[in-house]
Amino acid sequence: MNGLDSPSRPALRGATLALLAAALFGVSAPLIQRFGAGLGPFATAALLYLGAAVVGVGMRQTVDREARLLRSDGPRLLAMAAAGAIAGPVALAWGLQRTSATGASLMLTLEALFTAMLAWLLYREAIGRRVWTAMFLLVVGGVLLILDQSRDSGSHLLGLLAVVLATAAWGLDNTLSRTLAQRDPAQVVMTKALLGTLATSVLAIAFGEPLPSIAAALALLAVGAVGYGLSLRFYLLAQRAFGAARTGSVFALAPFIGAALAVVMGDHLASWLMALGGAFMLAGVMLHLTEKHDHEHVHEAIEHEHAHAHDDGHHDHVHDPMPGASHSHRHRHERRRHAHPHVPDAHHGHRH
Repeated sequence: MNGLDSPSRPALRGATLALLAAALFGVSAPLIQRFGAGLGPFATAALLYLGAAVVGVGMRQTVDREARLLRSDGPRLLAMAAAGAIAGPVALAWGLQRTSATGASLMLTLEALFTAMLAWLLYREAIGRRVWTAMFLLVVGGVLLILDQSRDSGSHLLGLLAVVLATAAWGLDNTLSRTLAQRDPAQVVMTKALLGTLATSVLAIAFGEPLPSIAAALALLAVGAVGYGLSLRFYLLAQRAFGAARTGSVFALAPFIGAALAVVMGDHLASWLMALGGAFMLAGVMLHLTEKHDHEHVHEAIEHEHAHAHDDGHHDHVHDPMPGASHSHRHRHERRRHAHPHVPDAHHGHRH
C-alpha cells in the first residue's frame, strides 16, 4: 500500500485527487474562450458535455468494482445536470464571450466558497479553524488576482457576473454530488453529461445558434472530455475521500491554473499582484494537504454499498476467498468506537 492510500493520511489522498480535478478543469476556461469564439453558449455547453459523456462511457467499472446508480438517484442526478451541466457551462460560455479568460478563470475561485457553505448548511460537514483558514487564504488569493485583472477589464462586469452565476451553479452541483460519491464515478459522469448534452442541444437548436466548424467541434469535445469528464471523475473520488467542503476548497486552485494558462496564451501580463494572489492560494491548498483530524468517535451500525478494500480499518467482513483489490458489494458495519485520523466521508459524518 502506497502513501497516498494510507488510512493514516486520508486528507492527502483527497487533496491529491482534488488537485488533479482542479488542474484539468482549470485549463478549460481559456481553451473554451479560444475554441468557442463565435459559437452560442448552448452549443458550446453541448459539445463540452458530449466529450464528458464519452469519458464516462469509456471508464465505467464492472458491478463488482463500483456501486451502480439506483433509480432513487434519478431526482438528484436531474438536479445536478440542471445546475452543473446546463446552468454552469452555459453561464461560463456566455461570460467568456464578454470578458477576458484571465478574469473568468480567477472569478471561478468563488465556486469553493459556495461549495463549502452549502456543504456546511446542508450536510453539517465539520469545518474547523484550519479549513476556514484555508478557505480564507484561497478567497484572499482570488480577490487579489481579480483586483489585478480588474484594472484592465472594468467594463466587463456582465461577463464576470455570468461567471459568478456559473460558480454558484457548480457549487450547488458539487454539494448535491456528495451523496453520489460512493457510486461508480464514471456512471455518474456519463449520466449527468448525457442529460446536459441533450438539454443544451435542444436549446441550441431552439435559439438557432450557429453550427461549429469541424475543428472547433473536435477541440471543444476534447476540452469537455478532459476538463469536464476526467475532472469530474477525480472530483467525485476526492469527495469520497474527504468530503464536499474540503474538496471544493482545494479545487479553488483551478482558477489560478486557468489564469496562468491564459497568461501563457497572451491574455494578460503577469504582475506582482497576480504572484501574491497565487501564493495565498497555494498556502491554502497546503493547509489541506497537511490536515490531520484525529479523535475518538462512534460509528453507528449501517448497511450500504460502495467500493472498498479491507485494509482501511473499517471493513472487516469476511470473504471466501478474500479479494486482493478494491471491490463493491452491499455490506454491514457493526457499531464501533475507536480513534484514528479521519475526514468527512461515507463513514465519518458525526457531529463535532
